[in-house]
Amino acid sequence: QVQLVESGGGLVQAGDSLRLSCKFFGRTFATYAMNWFRQAPGKEREFVAGIDWRTTDTTYADSVKGRFTVSRDNAKNTMYLQMNSLKPEDTAVYYCNLELGVLGPHGVEEDEYWGQGIQVTVSS
Repeated sequence: QVQLVESGGGLVQAGDSLRLSCKFFGRTFATYAMNWFRQAPGKEREFVAGIDWRTTDTTYADSVKGRFTVSRDNAKNTMYLQMNSLKPEDTAVYYCNLELGVLGPHGVEEDEYWGQGIQVTVSS
């Protein structure tokens, strides 16, 4: 069993910064990647940023490039999202996503887990 816990959200003003954290609990055979998604009211869930767990290669949505930085701490099983120069358009519920491999009857199988989501609100 794997559980993800998100923290660090809140209410800030435009131009401020926040750092989100997502820590996963439980043993995994292999951790492949962790990602951040977000969903604003009335909109579809969209990809924000992701990091390859092994290589630390990162990927960002165009809307957050240059402002957000995703990183991970292997020893702490934690992914971070540093959000700078926040805009009202960044207001959303942010979800942590974990892509991993688990040991199953057919060998290593891919699996996916989601956090409960954490609110980020940016006022103008």
